Amino acid sequence: MIKAKKSLGQNFLIDKNILEKIVNITDIKDKNILEIGPGTGNLTSYILKKNPKKMYVIEKDDELIDLLNNDFKDKIEIIHRDILEVNENTISENKLIVFGNLPYNISTEILCKWILNLKNDNYWFTDLVLMFQKEVADRIISRIDTKNYSRLTILSNWRLNIKKICEIKPSSFSPRPKIDSVLLHFVPKKKFHLLDNPKNLETITRTFFEHRRKMIKKPFNKLFNGNKEIIKKLNLDLDLRPQNINIETYLKLTSEYENLLC
Repeated sequence: MIKAKKSLGQNFLIDKNILEKIVNITDIKDKNILEIGPGTGNLTSYILKKNPKKMYVIEKDDELIDLLNNDFKDKIEIIHRDILEVNENTISENKLIVFGNLPYNISTEILCKWILNLKNDNYWFTDLVLMFQKEVADRIISRIDTKNYSRLTILSNWRLNIKKICEIKPSSFSPRPKIDSVLLHFVPKKKFHLLDNPKNLETITRTFFEHRRKMIKKPFNKLFNGNKEIIKKLNLDLDLRPQNINIETYLKLTSEYENLLC
């Protein structure tokens, strides 16, 4: 029997109703599929029943690799690597539908990596169906002027339309995590604010949210040296706090920042 490894953030999804719900979120018949962290293959089995065109899985655990090879043989292509070290653009020539019960300890890192590596309107996926701990999911889908509104909110909603599918209780996993989980469905936006380098958005949001309870005057001055033209152009109120600034304004600030770098 395979024992979940805490060091790898493993909690295997065993709830058949949730597994069924996941594979019915979007049409996967004759599509190219990528599953992140298939674990013992519970979701893998449900996906294969839907007859995808091709299925890739990324798994780091040596013991689970042996299990997957034994159970699925030539039905899947296994990428035996750490997900954070994989160049997602090289997995398939075709766009992928991605499923993932992401390791909670690196879930935000995975999502941010994918978003920051996007090249303009060139998406390597059509859908992301991902599971996060509730605390992280709440930050991803948060609204302005709320305590959960964060850097992650801005980064995620810049390029993706996001829908909350359902909350999942600890009893749906083995071993049981101590927290609830949330399933989210991400679809690429066709129209979005163009940036020269997505990492500049990361710089802007990191600087502004470094002291999220304080007014934005200090981070603005740090990045823009009190530039009054930008204040007027964007109609900025420097007495506001980071959670009071909408996503579009952060994107415009990033463009202004990029202009200063030229």
